[in-house]
Order: sequence, then C-alpha cells, then structure tokens
Amino acid sequence: MNDIGKSISKRKQLKQKLNTFHEDRPFIKAQKMDVPKGLYELCPTCERTINKKTNIKNDYICSHCGNHFRMRAIDRINYIVDNDTFIEKGIGFITLNPLFQKGYEEKIREYKKNTHLDEAYIYGYGKINSKPCVIGVMDSYFLMGSMGSVVGEKVTKTFEYAIYKRLPVIIFCASGGARMQEGIFSLMQMAKTSAAVAKHSKMGLLYISVLTHPTTGGVNASFASLGDIILAEPNALIGFAGPRVIEQTIKQKLPDGFQRSEFLLEKGFIDKVVHRKDLKNVLAKLLTFHRGYNR
Repeated sequence: MNDIGKSISKRKQLKQKLNTFHEDRPFIKAQKMDVPKGLYELCPTCERTINKKTNIKNDYICSHCGNHFRMRAIDRINYIVDNDTFIEKGIGFITLNPLFQKGYEEKIREYKKNTHLDEAYIYGYGKINSKPCVIGVMDSYFLMGSMGSVVGEKVTKTFEYAIYKRLPVIIFCASGGARMQEGIFSLMQMAKTSAAVAKHSKMGLLYISVLTHPTTGGVNASFASLGDIILAEPNALIGFAGPRVIEQTIKQKLPDGFQRSEFLLEKGFIDKVVHRKDLKNVLAKLLTFHRGYNR
C-alpha cells in the first residue's frame, strides 16, 4: 500500500472511532432549543433579537438602537389618547371588489380575521392630555395600510366630522400607497381626501399629520403631506416611489438616508422629527396653542 492509501485508511479508522465516541456519549450532541413562536422578533435596524414583551413595555422601541417598530392602530390609539376617551366613528363600511379581482375578497376576509379590523384605518373622537380632537390612525398590518375606497371614504368622513364638531384633526399615516386591487377607484381617493382637507382648512381648523414608517405612494401624495403641521417619527421611510425604483429610473446612486425623516426635515418637507415617547406631549401642546388661537 502506498503513502496515499495508508493516509486514507488512517482517516477512515479515526472517523470510525469518533462516531463510536459520540454514540457512547449522546449528551455531547447539540440539543435543539425549544423557543415558543412569537416570543422574539428581529430588529430590522440593528438585527438584534428582542423579546416582544420587553418591546411592548418600551413602547415598541428597540432598547439597543432606538429603532421605532411599526404599531398596530389600536395600540397607537391606546398610547396617544387619554384612557376611556376614544369613541370610534365610521363603523360598518364594507370593502367591495369593484374590478372583480381574483382572490381580493378572500384576502380582505383573511386580513379582517388576522387583524380584527374592518379596514386599514380607524378614526374617532378622543382627548390628548384633556385636549379634544378627531384622531385617525392607519394600520400597516392590514394590506400594508393601502388606501382603497373604504379607507378614502373614512379619511374624508374624519374631516367632515371634525368640521361638524369644529375640532382639529390628527392622522397617523402608515401606508404602502394606493390599493392596486381597486385600480382607478383607489386613485380617486387621493383627490377626494385632499378636497376634504381643504374644506377643513377653510374653517380655520388645525390638521396635524404624523408620518410613521412607512408612508409612501398615493397616501403620501395626498392627505399625508397636506397637514398644517407635519411631524414624523425617527428614521421613518417617507416618499412616493421607493428608493430602488428611483435609482433605476435616474441611473444615479441616492445619498445616505434618502427618504428618511431626518433627510426630509433637512430639506424642509416636514416640520419636526419627534421621538415616540415625546409625541403625546408635543401633540397636546400644539392642540393647546390652536385652541388658544381660536378663542
């Protein structure tokens, strides 16, 4: 047997010994951890694993990097509005399938079941530090907060109700844009909601738009960007088309932080970037100033 044959033979013998060693001592084998599903989540910014219960206690803010996680609409209302003051309006709207898109009705039923919402937007009367207002919140967990006919109608009703009550409006925007399954009916909501904002403004009433991650597409191109005061949470993605689409169109590399809150503040698109923990107090102060001005 040559040297190569001897070497191969020795390797086989060593491998056989190691296998026998592991079989005799099973405790050294790697054990699979049994971690309950839904207990942890990954921060998209720092990529650290975070306990969900800890994240909730910290107002859905990463304790490592300060990233603001997306919030459900009902969680946002409970966080911002005073206890037992919120009265939901605009209940009972039904989402139709005007273009007879295959699978759209099943998808709506699935999202209703999973989110316990009728649509991607909730609005109603509430108080923030005892200051009355009409508040609306988009839920990005319902079809990415896309704006279809029902969402557009409910946003419009938000301003009409505020005009009737002569109250300021606060809307938390979080959307992927117009709902493609409804085609032109979805795009019509851009003009409809913008007209409602204009009527509210003519009455001398305040509209505060709060842009959260993400606020894009037709929502950003309509009522989201028409606020008298536009606030945003840190590092929120805000724009019309996505950065990859823009880069492919203009054939240029975009600057760092493009379409993020801080970049848009620097360019004058928004008025202030507000940390989530400070947001309630900032909104209450703005409502106080507006109320004093109207007296």
